[in-house]
Amino acid sequence: MTDRLVGKTAIVTGAAQGIGFAIAECFVAEGARVAIADINRDRGEAAAARLASEGATVIFEAVDVADQASVDPMVSRVVQRIGAPDILVNNAGIAVFRNPLETTAGDWQRCFSVDLDGVWYASRAVLPYFLEKGKGDIINIASTHSFKIIPHCFPYPIAKHAVLGLTRALAIEYADRNIRVNAIAPGYTATEIVERIFAESPDPAATRRATNALHPVKRIGRPEEIGWAAVFLASDEARFMTAECIVIDGGRSALFHE
Repeated sequence: MTDRLVGKTAIVTGAAQGIGFAIAECFVAEGARVAIADINRDRGEAAAARLASEGATVIFEAVDVADQASVDPMVSRVVQRIGAPDILVNNAGIAVFRNPLETTAGDWQRCFSVDLDGVWYASRAVLPYFLEKGKGDIINIASTHSFKIIPHCFPYPIAKHAVLGLTRALAIEYADRNIRVNAIAPGYTATEIVERIFAESPDPAATRRATNALHPVKRIGRPEEIGWAAVFLASDEARFMTAECIVIDGGRSALFHE
């Protein structure tokens, strides 16, 4: 490893498992101090302990990103424990897939409160620290649903489209103050949730083969492949890059036919 993030403090939301954990793991490998912020205390504490077992500075902080009254104190506690943040990764999210007319007000609110409001609340909480330091990086985990529509996935893609809008708006607003805001749009990725979907299907092997076949590279992504892209965006290697979205989907979104 190249120690690209030595001396930096990162907050990664939704990092108790999946893509968030992989990002935290990659950040630790590059020398960052990391706060795992997650609503699941048991998983979060276990994840932090696992990453800290080799001497890295990793802490856990419980947070509900959908509640600003939970987010602001979380960031304050991180500052007290490991220092003011240099990097925020807004990874926490939920998938709410419905038909439009079957979507209840509760479905809509639940989706947007986590997938969009949570991104804004965490960004709002760290921006004063970034402004004080004169630099900072926000990385929003969007989705290929941010620019592609799959039937019966309503309203998730609406929230993810909005995440890209938020990314670009904040990036332009703070570009002249050395604060960069970018996004990553993963496609199918082998997280615990996806693996569980495979396992619960009538024919797990056939479902996996069919899913792999959707992609030009004939496989789905690995969480660490998202993690290393996040390292790049958080590093000085990407210092001229802002208001952008890196798509990591094995080429699937480039296909004319799916």
